[in-house]
Amino acid sequence: MTVYFIGAGPGAADLITLRGLRRLQTSPVCLYAGSLVPRELLDSCPPGTRLVDTADLNLDEIVAEVLTAHRDGLDVARLHSGDPSVFSAVAEQMRRLDALGVPYEVVPGVPAFAAAAAALGRELTVPGVGQTVILTRTSARATPMPPGEDLTTLGASKATMVLHLAVRRIDQVVAELLPSYGSDCPVAVVARASREDEVVVRGTLADIAGQVHAAGIRRTAVIVVGRVLSATQFPDSHLYSVERERSCGGS
Repeated sequence: MTVYFIGAGPGAADLITLRGLRRLQTSPVCLYAGSLVPRELLDSCPPGTRLVDTADLNLDEIVAEVLTAHRDGLDVARLHSGDPSVFSAVAEQMRRLDALGVPYEVVPGVPAFAAAAAALGRELTVPGVGQTVILTRTSARATPMPPGEDLTTLGASKATMVLHLAVRRIDQVVAELLPSYGSDCPVAVVARASREDEVVVRGTLADIAGQVHAAGIRRTAVIVVGRVLSATQFPDSHLYSVERERSCGGS
């Protein structure tokens, strides 16, 4: 048997990859985060699939479910929201399975920050404006951030910053980023990206906190901070530039 850690995407049921869907359609056991994974995806499970909502299970209980499937020789589709490589809590599960000798495979998914950028109609890496994206979070209601990864330190780069799991602390986020980015820096908050009830709030560091509070956004949201959000005057990418064509033609 194999455990498939599948990125279920940011929320819309049709944003799962073809590979992820195929693994889901052939696995007789499915463990899923009920509060985050769209219920419509479960309709793709084969008839008789054992469905286990892991929202209220601890790590030991989740591993116990996997071991039962392993004993019975049944593949497991382990659905995670977004992409397993970012803020998915997959690492500790893989560590347990490595120790137990249980085989697994990771199937990438569409991350929430990509869905947020799509909702905003923006590229996060704009020539001459921003070529670095920092993916981070805050430490409230989660494990502490490692030394040197606080927002003040990360913000000193003025790179485009995408924050997960941080919208409840929007006031503190603003306070920590203001000194580096300035009050006029564009900010966008996308809640429930790609879903039918998606909410997009745009502003600056000066007013975004008030807008977030007014909209009642408290969870399942991504915060994007950076000049790329409002950039209109920038050079064409070298990939498509006339200068590149001239250079290639003369070589």
